[in-house]
Amino acid sequence: MASTHTPAHPAGPAAGTQLLDHPGPDGTESLGADGFAPEVEANRHRMPRQTRGASPLLGVTAVAATLGATGFASATPAAAPAVAAPDETPVTLAADPGLALAARIQQQADSQRTAAEESARLQAAQEAEAKAAAKEADAKRAAEEAERAKAAALTLPVKDYNLSAHYGQSARYWAHLHTGLDFAADTGTPVYAVGQGTITSAGWSGAYGYRIVETLPDGTEIWYCHLSSIIKGSGKVAPGDQIGKVGATGNVTGPHLHLEVRPDGGAPVDPETWLEQRGLTP
Repeated sequence: MASTHTPAHPAGPAAGTQLLDHPGPDGTESLGADGFAPEVEANRHRMPRQTRGASPLLGVTAVAATLGATGFASATPAAAPAVAAPDETPVTLAADPGLALAARIQQQADSQRTAAEESARLQAAQEAEAKAAAKEADAKRAAEEAERAKAAALTLPVKDYNLSAHYGQSARYWAHLHTGLDFAADTGTPVYAVGQGTITSAGWSGAYGYRIVETLPDGTEIWYCHLSSIIKGSGKVAPGDQIGKVGATGNVTGPHLHLEVRPDGGAPVDPETWLEQRGLTP
């Protein structure tokens, strides 16, 4: 019996390659006289069926690479060589590790020098400010001391005088013991403020005649009595300021200045002793 299977042709297609077979009119293969299907020989020259995948893309890529190597490459203009600006550091210098390290060291040194200079400037400003504050404090302290010295400074109330009566004396024309110190002088002789203070009262005062009351910073009252005139009747006065004139007003036997000293505005004390305790000898 003749075989219906087509034997493998020695020169046939490689295994795994599918050939396109064409059946006969009745759906079966037609065999030739030699036992082979007539289409087999023709099928040998057909292209093997290719599986769809990346092969076409590889072909396009190859073509593009070929064109790029020839036509595209020639169409692309060559990049112009880089030209360094005159004021720019060459790339070779910036890329040098030694120069970069030197630049960083120099930058650190500059920063440290700038910080040191700023610190020195601030320190100098602080020292100048401290000196100015100390100078201002010294000036203020000196002014206060001068003011205290001025307040403590005293002067005698009359320059040309004679002491005609002392504290505690008695006489027929005094109702009580003498309460002050009398500076005998001509009428109109200037009367000066004994110390720095404020005139708190000025005017007529009965047996005292015209009287000025000066209050010192410590509260001590100085009474200037029997004045012929009052020159300063209020306000602050300094030692040696003229405040009135010697007279003979009130209960007197002749022109003189009756001076009384009353600590805290109270009872009178001996003016002569009070003045001597402060460096003045009437």
